[in-house]
Amino acid sequence: MHEIEPYYRWLQLYNPAEDERSPFHGKQYNYDLYSETIYGYYIDPSWDFMGSETLYLKILYVDYHEGYTIIEFIGEWNDTINNDVMHLKRNVIEALLREGVYKYILIGENVFNFHGSDDCYYEEWFEDVEDGWIAAINFPDFVQEEQKKYNVDSYVNMGGSLQIEKWRTMNPDQFYQVVDRLIQRRLC
Repeated sequence: MHEIEPYYRWLQLYNPAEDERSPFHGKQYNYDLYSETIYGYYIDPSWDFMGSETLYLKILYVDYHEGYTIIEFIGEWNDTINNDVMHLKRNVIEALLREGVYKYILIGENVFNFHGSDDCYYEEWFEDVEDGWIAAINFPDFVQEEQKKYNVDSYVNMGGSLQIEKWRTMNPDQFYQVVDRLIQRRLC
C-alpha cells in the first residue's frame, strides 16, 4: 500500500497545506518517513489523517468560488467500528461547508472495503449541502453494493455514469464540469 500515492498532478494548482481555508493548512509532510499505517501496512506520507485508523484522504482540489472539492480516499471505509463517516464529516466536511463548499466529488478507487452502520451522518451531510450534491466516483462495485445495503446511495450519487476512468486526463475544472453535468441529468 505504500506505493499508492494520492493523485499529485494538480498539486501545482492546489495544495491543502498552503490553503488557509483548508482543514490541513500548515501540515508538514516528511516524504522520507513512512509513519502512517492501515492495518499494519505503511501508506504514502502524502495521505492525510482525518481521525480514522483505516481511512485516509487527500483533498486534491477546492474551488471556493464554484463551491466544489475533489477528495481522494485510501483504505477501508468502516462506519461499523471506526465511524469513518463521522470523522470525515466532523473533521473535514464541516470545515469545507463553513467555507461555502457544497459540491463534493469523492474518488474511491483505493477504497478496499466498506462496513456500514446507520446512515445518520450521510443524511446530515446531504441536508447540509442543500443546493449541492455528493458524488462517489470510481468506488469498486462491491463497495457500492455494500453502501447501497446501508442506504448510502439515498444521499450520495454513485455508480453508472459516475465510473469516470479517465478523470486524471482532465484538469480539475473539466472534471468538475463532467460530474456536475452527470448529476444534473440524474436530477432532471
